[in-house]
This record gives sequence, C-alpha cells and structure tokens, in this order.
Amino acid sequence: SSVQDEAVDKSNFKKCNQIAFYRRQKLLHPGKSLYRVLLDSVTLSDENVKFQVIHEENKVLLQVEIYEIEGNIFRLKIDEASPLRPRYKVPDVLIKEPTTQRLFISHKEAGLLVLSSVNEDYKLQVTANPFQVELQSKGETVMSMNSNGLLYFEHLQPPPSDRKPTAQNEEAASDSSKEKQEDLGLWQEKFGSFLDIKAHGPTSVGMDFSLHGYDHVYGIPQHTETLLLKNTSDGDAYRLYNLDIFGHKIHDKIGIYGSVPLLLAHKPNRTSGIFWLNSSETLVDINTKAVAEHTASRSAAETAKQRAVPLTDVRWMSESGIIDVFLLMGPTAFDVFKQFAQLTGTQALPPLFSLGYHQCRWNYEDEQDVKAVDAGFDAHDIPYDVIWLDIEHTDGKRYFTWDKQKFQNPRKMQEHLRKKKRKLVVIVDPHIKVDPSYTLYAQAKEKGYFVKDRNGQDFEGICWPGPSCYLDFTNPEVRKWYADQFAFKTYKASTNILFVWNDMNEPSVFKGAELTMQKDAVHFNDWEHREVHNLYGFYQQMATAEGLIRRSSGKERPFVLARSFFAGSQKYGAVWTGDNTADWSYLKISIPMLLTINMAGISFCGADVGGFIGDPEPELLVRWYQAGAYQPFFRGHSNMESKRREPWLFGEKSTQIIRRAIRERYVLLPYLYTLFYRAHAAAEPVMRSLWIEFPGKIETFDVENEYMLGNALLVHPVTEKEAKTVTVLFPGSEEIWYDFRKFKRMEDAGTVKIPVTLENIPVFQRGGTVVPLKTTAGKSTEWMIDISYELRVALDTEACAIGELYVDDGHSFQYLHKKQFLYRKFIFHKNVLSSSRVDESGQYHTTCVVERVIILGFGKQPTFVTASSKDGKKKEVAFTYDMKTSALTLENLALSVDADWEITI
Repeated sequence: SSVQDEAVDKSNFKKCNQIAFYRRQKLLHPGKSLYRVLLDSVTLSDENVKFQVIHEENKVLLQVEIYEIEGNIFRLKIDEASPLRPRYKVPDVLIKEPTTQRLFISHKEAGLLVLSSVNEDYKLQVTANPFQVELQSKGETVMSMNSNGLLYFEHLQPPPSDRKPTAQNEEAASDSSKEKQEDLGLWQEKFGSFLDIKAHGPTSVGMDFSLHGYDHVYGIPQHTETLLLKNTSDGDAYRLYNLDIFGHKIHDKIGIYGSVPLLLAHKPNRTSGIFWLNSSETLVDINTKAVAEHTASRSAAETAKQRAVPLTDVRWMSESGIIDVFLLMGPTAFDVFKQFAQLTGTQALPPLFSLGYHQCRWNYEDEQDVKAVDAGFDAHDIPYDVIWLDIEHTDGKRYFTWDKQKFQNPRKMQEHLRKKKRKLVVIVDPHIKVDPSYTLYAQAKEKGYFVKDRNGQDFEGICWPGPSCYLDFTNPEVRKWYADQFAFKTYKASTNILFVWNDMNEPSVFKGAELTMQKDAVHFNDWEHREVHNLYGFYQQMATAEGLIRRSSGKERPFVLARSFFAGSQKYGAVWTGDNTADWSYLKISIPMLLTINMAGISFCGADVGGFIGDPEPELLVRWYQAGAYQPFFRGHSNMESKRREPWLFGEKSTQIIRRAIRERYVLLPYLYTLFYRAHAAAEPVMRSLWIEFPGKIETFDVENEYMLGNALLVHPVTEKEAKTVTVLFPGSEEIWYDFRKFKRMEDAGTVKIPVTLENIPVFQRGGTVVPLKTTAGKSTEWMIDISYELRVALDTEACAIGELYVDDGHSFQYLHKKQFLYRKFIFHKNVLSSSRVDESGQYHTTCVVERVIILGFGKQPTFVTASSKDGKKKEVAFTYDMKTSALTLENLALSVDADWEITI
C-alpha cells in the first residue's frame, strides 16, 4: 500500500545531481590517484595483510586490510588510520566473521608488493604510487581497484565552529566560496523544504573497480530496469536507497524498496562478483568500453591486428561508513552464489503453504468478506492457501489489534480457515500510532525504543495512522521486545495459522524528505539514520521472523513478506516488487526485476499478480496469473481504488484459464519445493537468467523475456496484448527441448516463433532432467500431502536424465534438528529409471507413492516394462506409447517415494 496523492509527484525524489556527496565525488575525475602506499608499513598476519596509504595533498592516513577468505573470496577494507570517532561498520549482515586463509608476500620491490594465495592460483599486485590493486587468476587480470584513481575517502573533521577563525580566513570566506561550500553540502544539505544537518560533517567513501574482459554486468537490485545493467551517464547513476515510490516509473535507475549492493559480471569463461558492504545511500556508475589488449613485445604488424577487449568500470559511491568490499571470484555463477551465501546466508526454507497461491487486496472488508472469498475459491474449484488482511483490519491502524466492528471474532475466523487447511497473513508495519492509550506505543515510548530526531526527541512522521513514531529495529533490545509481541498471549486473537506481512519499512514517512526518514534522525548507539537507512526493513523482517519462530518455541518455520530488503534478507523470508501498475509493461519488466533479485541471493520473490494500481483487462490478468504461477512468490494483490478482482469475476472463460494456471502451479509444487531446498542448502537461485544455465552462450546474456525455473524448465511468459506468437530462444545447440504440456520434442534449436493461444504460456522441459509433480491439484497444499507423484523424465541426446525430489513435513524445523526429510535422486540411464537416496542422513516416512512416469523422447515402443524394489520383488508395468510424440507413459506404479527401486524398459 502507498499514499497516492503524495507519491506520484516525481519532484518528491532526488535526481543524482541533487545528492551532495555524489556531486562531491564527481569532482574527482579519472586519473592518477593521490594515494600512495607506505611500503614500510606492511604487516602480515594469519588473518590479513595491512598497510597504510597516504593522501599526497591532505596527508591523511588510511589503513588498508586485505584478506583472503576460503572459497575464492577476497576482502578489502579501508578505514581511517586514526578517525576522530569510530566510523560505521555494517553489523548483522554477515552470518559470521569469515574464515580467512593466510596470504603470502611472494614479491616485494620498490613500488610493488605481490601477495599470493596459498594455492598460488590468485595473486594480488599492489602498486605503491599511485595506490592500486590488481587481482589476477592464473596470470590473467580479472579485476583491478583504483586503477582510475577514484578512491575517495572523506575523513572525519571537527565542525567548523571548532576551527579558530583568523582575520585572513574571514576575508577568504567571501560569499562566493560560502555558496560553493553550501553547494557541496558538507555540513548541511537542503532538499525542497527539508534541511539535513550533518553533525559529523562529510563522510563519503568511494572506489572504482575495473572488470577485465567483461561487458555484461548484472545485479544491484532493486530498480525497475533491464536485466543487463546499462552504462550510466553523468547525473544518472544506479541508486541504492530504499524508497516508497508508488507506481514507480519503468526504466529508471532510482532506488526503490530494497537494496542489495551486489554486482555480478559475466563473460563466457568466468563470472565474478563485487559485494560492497555499505548500508548508507549508495550510487553506482557503470561504463563499458573496448580497450586494446596490451601484450608485451609486439611487432607493428601484430599491434595492427590486436583485438579490442571489453573492460567495464564500476564506481561505487556511498554517503558514509567505511570501504568494505568482497571480491567474489567464482569462477562460475553458481560459485559466486555460494560465495555470497557463505557471507550473508542462504534463502530460508519456506513453509510449503507459502509456495501456494496467496489472495490479497487492500482490503478484505470484514469476517464475512473473508469467508465469502474463501468459499468462492472452493465454489470455483480454484486452489489457494492464504488470504491476506491489509491495514484496514486493525483498530485505527494500530498494528497487533483488530477492528472490533469488522473483525469481532478473529479467532473463530481463523478456526474456520484452519478447518479448510488454509492460512491468514496480516499486515504489521513499523510505524506506531502516537496514542498513549495504545499499549504498544506507551511501552515503546517508556522504554525509549523509538528512533529520535536530531534534537533527541522521538522522531515523528505521518503515516497511515496519522502522526507516528518509528521503532528502532537497529537496537537488539527493541528487536527482542518486538519479537515478543507475536507471542500468542500478547498478540490477542492470533493463532498459529497467522503469518506476517511487513510493509512500508523503507521506512515510509509521508511528509518526509523523499517520503522517508530524515537522514539526521538518530538510532541506537547514536548512529545517524544516514548510516543505517538501507538496513531498516532488513531488521524489521529479522525481528518479525524471530517472533514467529519464538511463539512456536522454535518448532515452526516463519513466513514473513517484507517490502524493504538488504543483502541477507533471504534468511528471513520473502520480498516482492512493491506497488506496480496493472499495465502490460509492468508485467514485462517484472521478469528482469525478479531475475535480478534472485541473482542477489533472494529466491523467494514475486510481483503483485494483476498489478497493484489500476484495473487490469481480463487478458492482462490471465497472462499475469500464467506468469506468476511459474515464479517463486505467487500473490494476487490490488489497491483500495481498484475494482474487486477475485479470479472468478472476469467471465467463465477467464475463470477457466486462471483456474488451469493456478492448478498447474499446485501440481508443480514438488519440483518448486525441491528447488527451494536447493536454494536453502546450496544457494542455487530458484528463478534463473538463461546465462546462468548456459554461461558459454553469448546469445543468452541479455535475454530477459524468458527464464529457467531451476535447471529443467524454460518459461516464456506472454507479455504482449493479443499475442498470436512469441519468439522463444532455445539455448544450446546440443540441448533437446520438449513441450512441457504436449510432450513433443521441439524440432528447431535457436530462435523459434511459437504460436500461442490465451489458454497457456509456453513452458519447455530440458532434455536430461526429471521433474517431480503431483498427479493432481488439491484445495490447498495441505490437502495434497497424500496425493501421489508423477515423474516427468525428459531424455537428452544420450537418452539419459537426472532429477531430484525433496520432501519433509512442510512446516517445522525437524528437517534440520532431527534430519526428518527425504532427498531422492532419479536417474534414467541405459533404459533403467532408478530411485536412490541423495542424503543418507535424512529419514522421513511417507505413504506417498510414485504412480506415474512419463518418459519424453523415448525412441521406440518397448516390448515390456518391469519394476523391481530393493527386496528383489519384480512386477510387470502397464504402459502406453505415443508414436506421434515419442512419449512413454507408465501407469499404476505404486512405487514408494521413500524406498529404492528400479524400472527396467
């Protein structure tokens, strides 16, 4: 939800040139850096290599620390050698202090220091004057730092009043230079009617990185932008600053609700990442160009022939903090994902219900409305798992309460939903209504738990309840107290089927600068808001997830959806793309947006189906359901001003098609849940850009209208009105692709025009994979526990296939604490399909069976088929073979999911 009249106006938000630290940093142009290494300051320990660099003009010393972290990660930290006071260092995002490996000095001479990793695969070449660092892998330069001389570090200084003004200083500070200083926004900065007072003065940091041989870069969500990051021009950098922008424009580099300062670079033989750990406002400049390859001793003839090699320069600029950057060396994309997860954690394993369909709107009016909508799904035979309540369900926007008129018996309503095996999600925002009779407000005020303004009073802003205060989630004590509010005895009429939605947590402040909190507001330990801004939502979601775990005494997995996020938010739940619009262009841009969020470690993400703002025409709504069904988080949501849009309100034909799309989602859940287990256990994104699966195929590098769901399914949503065909890229000349619904093998490789109808969107299964499905959909995920499985086996050129199935109870932490899970592997090889255990330690008993197997691309009609279990019992299997599609169907198998077996053809 967002406030309309306030936010549509673009002038509410800054352009880059209105950001003082950006203007200051841009005064430093590429060239020779003024920093020089003091080589006699080099010290070496098991942990790191340290040395000092000095700025040739201001003579300020910076301390540089270089670490090698196990698993091909390098960390570079730069701070003042002796700051006036400590500078902010981001806490709580790294899951632990990373395990370091010793670096060796392999070479030291005048002006040069060479550090080697233990295995000597990597070398760091540190040049003393000017200071720069080059990272080489097996002799090839992959990345260099400060090679454009853009290392920028504003050291802390005493405020101007502490400087004794002398007569000549007074003279010199004539009006023109005063204005100039004002323009640089060193000690205060104006934006519209807002004044930001910088108690500690300018503290901006920045640095440039050159990525050698790369001209494709990705990541740094969240922007309403293309998958491939674009070159930035002056005044148009990518901005990472969490903001509530209602109906955000398409193709805009302004930061929206979340920020993950992780950038990925890819070329056919390598993927690298840069993780810039800084939670203050951050701007990123990108510039890709071709440079001549410089190789020693070339003849003139050779020089004429030399090829141009791409080079991408990335410049990070942050308002405050220190420079703390992790260089993720891959070498594959999956290695980079693992490296980022090693630092910030993996995706939390969602409870199974949360992978079902969610029905939301602002607002379902009352208990009767909730019951009617719930009954509507049953009447129209459409599965769904969760109904949502937006802000109107509360008593006057006081979170953790119920409107006594509209929700007179919330517990009974939840019991009704529980009987239907469904769940409820309610909204709990971070702003707290200023009202001394509201217990939450009174307690927080008394304990001093609100963020303060620069004068030490509780910061007050306008939000949904009117005047509001904002809980300081950066304080661990506040987080613990907040988590305790979710206890069943404290949160009146809440039950264990109630889960939580954290909205407005950028934080959104309606009459604030850029509709957020003043940067000079003050948090725990006297840190200004500017230091922690991008962490605010991350911390609220952390505290909420903790509260849901704690209310079940640590037994049950939480589900928390948050609008604002940072690196590491994947540990706490799901995110979505915020207040989008019911327009075809927003359906289209949601694909690259979700792919980018997945790349940044957050697999559990989605976009509001149908578009939050406005009213979708039936065709757009249908197409959005079809796309959402094959995306990780699947929720229909709409704005207060929008017409009702439950899936059955658009005529019988639309209802039928939407029903089919949602049912397809439910049948696909075993595969999707297995993918989420892989995301949780091995940091593999659920929704993947094509290049991640086909890293050597240059034609995939910029594709953003189709994607891989796991490694098996290629999904191409239809995003054009009245489309009769779509152009699908089938990547990889050695791959085989099958129509996921019709089973036939696609004849052509490369780019192919595929006819489409409104009935469904193109989905293809990749040869060489096994996709586990349920044989039919149920009313909700919980109704489907005992429904049998089907295995969809798609053969590759070698007539082989491999796939997995992960099963557990779907809701508890038993899979972790008691190893209660099944993790099975299916292999088809030499006409035998076998089921075996992947993880020996896992145990979980289920009566579920594999009932059906469909083998796609099976060359000829078999004579007979037998199934044999571990104990040697053999039985003949009924089969049908379709000559037209070469699909072999095996029926009535009744093979245990939790046992080893083989099918021989």
